[in-house]
Amino acid sequence: MKIAISSQGNNLDAQVDPRFGRCAYFIFVDTDTMEFEAEENSNVSAMGGAGIQSAQIVVNKGAQALLTGSCGPNAFRTLQTAGIQVITGVSGAVKNAIEQYKNGQFQPTAQPNVSSHFGTGKGTEKGGN
Repeated sequence: MKIAISSQGNNLDAQVDPRFGRCAYFIFVDTDTMEFEAEENSNVSAMGGAGIQSAQIVVNKGAQALLTGSCGPNAFRTLQTAGIQVITGVSGAVKNAIEQYKNGQFQPTAQPNVSSHFGTGKGTEKGGN
């Protein structure tokens, strides 16, 4: 299975990036072989639409699940429409997150966990909705 992880670096020892749309890198991993590819996120400094554009990268790479710290409503909707499981609240080293995923320690998220523009400092965390 191919999964995507938002990452602060370009290898499995890097930390999971708490932001999805403006993460530094995407790590795409085959969970069966642990072969991975790191892709720099070209949307880090996008003026707008970073979440949707980043979601499109994940869709185009054929990932079936996304592990990340936070995901806003526009990206979440795009990923969900493409049939990609979104798992938020993930932190720590990328390689540990992959192992936790493989061991069934994560559950798919039912809704976005931050508001629009969270990664830019303009949005705020969602309340109890």
